[in-house]
Amino acid sequence: MKKIFILITAILCCNAALAATPAEARRHAGTSLPKIVFVPHDNRPISNRQTVDVIKKIGNYMVVTPPYEYLGGRDNLGNPERLWEWLDENAEDAQAAIISSDSMLYGSLVGSRKHNHNEKEILNRAERFKTFRKKNPKLPVYAFGSIMRTPKDGASAGVEEPDYYAQYGADIFRYTLLRDKETEEGLTRREKKEFEFLQRFIPQDVLGDWLGRRAKNLAANKKLLDLTKSNAFNYFVLGKDDNAPYSQTHLESKELSEYGKNLDKTRYQSMAGIDEIAMLLLARSVNDMRREVPFVYVRYNWGRGENTVPTYSDEKIGKSVTDAITAAGAMRVSDPAKADLVVAVNTNPNGKTYEAGYLSNDTAPREGTKYFADIVENYVNNGRPVGVADIAYANGGDNALMEELKKRDLLFKLRAYSGWNTATNSTGFLIGSGVLTKYMTKNCVTDLLMTRYMEDWAYQANVRTAMSRQLTWLRGEGVYANLNGKRKAVETRTATMLGRFAADNIPSYDKLGKIEVTFPWNRMFEADIVFGD
Repeated sequence: MKKIFILITAILCCNAALAATPAEARRHAGTSLPKIVFVPHDNRPISNRQTVDVIKKIGNYMVVTPPYEYLGGRDNLGNPERLWEWLDENAEDAQAAIISSDSMLYGSLVGSRKHNHNEKEILNRAERFKTFRKKNPKLPVYAFGSIMRTPKDGASAGVEEPDYYAQYGADIFRYTLLRDKETEEGLTRREKKEFEFLQRFIPQDVLGDWLGRRAKNLAANKKLLDLTKSNAFNYFVLGKDDNAPYSQTHLESKELSEYGKNLDKTRYQSMAGIDEIAMLLLARSVNDMRREVPFVYVRYNWGRGENTVPTYSDEKIGKSVTDAITAAGAMRVSDPAKADLVVAVNTNPNGKTYEAGYLSNDTAPREGTKYFADIVENYVNNGRPVGVADIAYANGGDNALMEELKKRDLLFKLRAYSGWNTATNSTGFLIGSGVLTKYMTKNCVTDLLMTRYMEDWAYQANVRTAMSRQLTWLRGEGVYANLNGKRKAVETRTATMLGRFAADNIPSYDKLGKIEVTFPWNRMFEADIVFGD
């Protein structure tokens, strides 16, 4: 395959260090592997451990992360001061730094939504990036932050928004939708009346708190863009978390795009999504260190394809995919024969996305299922390295597609798979991890596939829904969003159900072994699934 800069040939081992390039060898003579400092935006498995595991599978890099207790969680919003101390202590001998600005400014992603810091305190923390750059002038720094999300209602927000969002979330969303729409195309007479009613209906202290925190976030993001312009960061990404074509998130993103319009995409990007961005930037740092630009070819299912605007996004998935390729330090190509990764995107022909927990997500082929499986099979049979971005459903894999891939013995002939959470989470993580699989052994690729199949297909699309229906059978207090006294029983039963699902659906895999499940955020939305001896 064509490489843009240099061709590195080596036998890549899953858990062993490799010979570095001559320049790397001189720089690290007498030291350990090239070191990447990584500050995640929280302690969820996908944000932290699972993302780091992808780099570990390459075997040629060491990723160091802050102690678990420093990172924000569900109830603990994180500790910015301890994170700054840790970063300063660990950056000196690093070759790259991937840093969540949300963690450094607010403590965590959830902290950015629920904190009570004043604007001066936040901006002072942002200013520390300038000091950090002066202390580490040659360190490549890749930073990522978020434009605050706008959940559609309290149920969508979970526990990650202030308590009042449970009652007023749907009204706040509708209020900001109309506010944004007014700037784009104006409001009808009926919409104007609705807007005026919502202004009176939503308590002023609630709306003031929610919009006030967003104003501080907006000011902080402008400060981060200023820092990017002054070279504090080599590369900066602002992610638009859960949002919609009309929303407060979309409204603020337009203002920030205008503010950062003089920064080109080699320095700054604003893109849909957030949880996948760390994976993209870790991939970019590796590609930069290796001086390689992977080639990526993209193919969509028939129908709306790249013009699909998925749930939880404000833009066409084609733009999101292209942005993710750029963020990963890769380049899109028009010929699959030249690609280091062929990204096959499983969209519904009608351009809609559904929830993986719906009854419609069964194993019966739908419109487009076999056609898309034919696409995947054709590329695999022609020796192409294929990654499947499974976004027909949000928050879990497409059972009809996975059944088809299983029947055709394609599951472990792929190079990568992703079908978790939002469409941009899936496509971004697929691209970030997929472009790195060319540096991995077959066993390492199989490990990564198995992790995603167990997480995205087995748990999110199947076991999670089944287990949530059984919650009322279990003794003790606890519900889906707060397992509490039922937590241990749910963990045990979930592990058993995952084992049964794997036995029925996933080809024999000798490393599956014992399955252990925990719920680190005391809720069923995400699980930490560990398997092996």
